[in-house]
Amino acid sequence: MVHENILFDDIRPGMRYERKHTVRASDITLFGMIAGSKGEGEERCVPALGAFPLFSSTTTNFFPGNGSILAGHELKSHGWIFESDELTIALEVTEKHEVSKQVQMECRCENQRGEVIASGPIIVVPPTEKRLNRFEEPPQLTLRQHHVFTALRAKAEKFPPVPTAVVHPCDHDSLLGALEAAKAGLITPILVGPEGKILGIAAAIGIDLTGVQIVHAEHSHEAADKAVALCRSGEAQALMKGSLHTDEMMRAAMNSSTGLRAGKRVSHVFVMDVPAYGRPLLVTDAAINIAPDLGAKVDITQNAINLARILGIEEPKVAILSAVETVYEKMPSTLDAALLCKMADRGQIRGGILDGPLAFDNAISMAAAKTKGIKSPVAGQADILVVPDIEAGNMLAKQMSYFAGADSAGIVLGARVPIVLTSRADDVKARLASAAVMALVAHAGRKGD
Repeated sequence: MVHENILFDDIRPGMRYERKHTVRASDITLFGMIAGSKGEGEERCVPALGAFPLFSSTTTNFFPGNGSILAGHELKSHGWIFESDELTIALEVTEKHEVSKQVQMECRCENQRGEVIASGPIIVVPPTEKRLNRFEEPPQLTLRQHHVFTALRAKAEKFPPVPTAVVHPCDHDSLLGALEAAKAGLITPILVGPEGKILGIAAAIGIDLTGVQIVHAEHSHEAADKAVALCRSGEAQALMKGSLHTDEMMRAAMNSSTGLRAGKRVSHVFVMDVPAYGRPLLVTDAAINIAPDLGAKVDITQNAINLARILGIEEPKVAILSAVETVYEKMPSTLDAALLCKMADRGQIRGGILDGPLAFDNAISMAAAKTKGIKSPVAGQADILVVPDIEAGNMLAKQMSYFAGADSAGIVLGARVPIVLTSRADDVKARLASAAVMALVAHAGRKGD
């Protein structure tokens, strides 16, 4: 839709404008930064004056529109704004001043119950040239707040560093990520790979490796074998992927005679910090198990629950994902979901609350769940998403990273030691987050021993 602005000469006292705005979670965060807030979760609210950006954007984008300046105001708060409130912002021109080329308007903001939550006069300098705005709503501001890994790092840094075999750290990010994790007190790195190449990369980025143990290996295959051997001997208590391919490292780790199998099925978990979600979100399995059957999904789910509890989620809510939220005999993932939930009821999966099948929107959006009439302790507030197969999981995790601005940490569970399984595309920040998660798992394992 195209909005044409209104010039000063065309404005008359008595002219009115009204628009509506549904308050989103990101609005509450923004308004709270301006005016403070109280409560938490669904009860979090902000003083109505915190919504000043809505009043300003109404004048500058709609009435009088493009080219306007909000010059002053005497707005006052009369109430609180909650997420999902339907606000009505109404403006009425009360005075027009020819000398200053300003107009005074009475501003009034009501919620869906007709309660006036903010009101007062504002002074606007209308535009003097005709311009168009080509949108139905003004651009929305998205706040990308990352807090999950900050809290996990603070928790992990309370423990001694974990001796960690870093496999083939032969590029900038993998080497620097390991060294930054060491600097943060999360790991004691044992660098396993071509010594000359590792030293050369360190010199190129100006890092002194004095005091850092290096175990020489001619190539990445040998590096993976030697790193796994360090973990088997107990010299290393965790394994961290460097710049080699995942299959190459996992082949060594999963070798039936010389690897790190522990009698359990191994699975991968992405721990994700999604700014739009507001809580840690675990996605499994997106990297190891290609097309898991029901038995594999039991172990995948249990591994994720165990990790969530280690991270501080006492009773994680687990959504078993499918394309629909009803059991459908021609869609195997819905049958698996129903069976997993019943197995949890019978104590075959412990420590979490399961529900499924759930579609993705129902799992993470309370509004979507309510719209579809789903009553569930998991729907809209899942801590763990169990995907049907590796393709769905891999695409979901990467979409959240690239489209939703999520940070992620990747870890493999179920082996003798935790395995940090980052992508070769991961930056130092992501590797540091993975190291923090790994450190918490490693220390929890020591307690279990």
